Amino acid sequence: MTTIDLSNFDVPGRSRGLADVLRWRYLLSVLVRKGISTRYRNSALGWTWSYVKPLIQFFIYWAVMGFIFGMDRGLDNYPLYLFSGFITVSFFNEAFGNATTAVVDNKALVKKIYLPRELFPISAIIGAFIHFLPQLAILLVVALVYGWVPSIAGIGAMLLGLLIVGMAALGLGLFFAGLNVRFRDAQNFVEVLRQLATWASPVLYTWQLIQEFMPGWVFYTWLLNPITVSVELFHFAFWEPTVEPFDAKTNPEGWAGFAPHFEYFTLGAILLCVIFLIVGQLTFRRFERTFAQDL
Repeated sequence: MTTIDLSNFDVPGRSRGLADVLRWRYLLSVLVRKGISTRYRNSALGWTWSYVKPLIQFFIYWAVMGFIFGMDRGLDNYPLYLFSGFITVSFFNEAFGNATTAVVDNKALVKKIYLPRELFPISAIIGAFIHFLPQLAILLVVALVYGWVPSIAGIGAMLLGLLIVGMAALGLGLFFAGLNVRFRDAQNFVEVLRQLATWASPVLYTWQLIQEFMPGWVFYTWLLNPITVSVELFHFAFWEPTVEPFDAKTNPEGWAGFAPHFEYFTLGAILLCVIFLIVGQLTFRRFERTFAQDL
């Protein structure tokens, strides 16, 4: 009787979740290139839309909040403050939304061949990051106009903010991507969350206003929001170097500076993102078994 060594073969349809990403990195790169190449197919302006759309949205918010509601008069370098927070939330919204619909958008591949399904949300988030880079380039130009000088602490804060946004988008994206295959209502719920993201973070206003007008428990809960933490890290990286620092003794009316105990809320936001990833992965794998049938 001949025995066959099957140790080098995989069981079809069985993956190790996110652990398979590095193993299938070539296929991941193919999916990323596919998403980038097809995004602006048959578009006259092409990649120019990556600059035009966020700039139009920014000017709308600037006109409403800056001129109509007077934030431009009460906050130094308000356009820089607004834009640095705005692109952070835009990155999250695009990454989260694309990850949610990634499996449904690639249903032809899901039904025909086997590959780790997690590659679809991850490739969507990487694609969102690539389209975020033109917005970051605009932010750098605007910051330099306002006298921004880069620092190691500022660059570190920016990278940490991007990491938190990416983790939050991936965890939530996996969770809702799994639900969205069977229950398409999940996509509509995600749209509501994306609309709330801008208003639930200090993009159009400052954390001092939340502290002043909201109960303490609301303020502390609000500070645990990973997107709030990421926006504040971007403010620290790009906006705060261009304004006078906040000092409760010498400059009690100042606006710059982190909220009290911000380092603890940053750790809490990171822990929350880890929970998102764990719950998202478990939920995604739970629904993954019937993706082909549901699609």
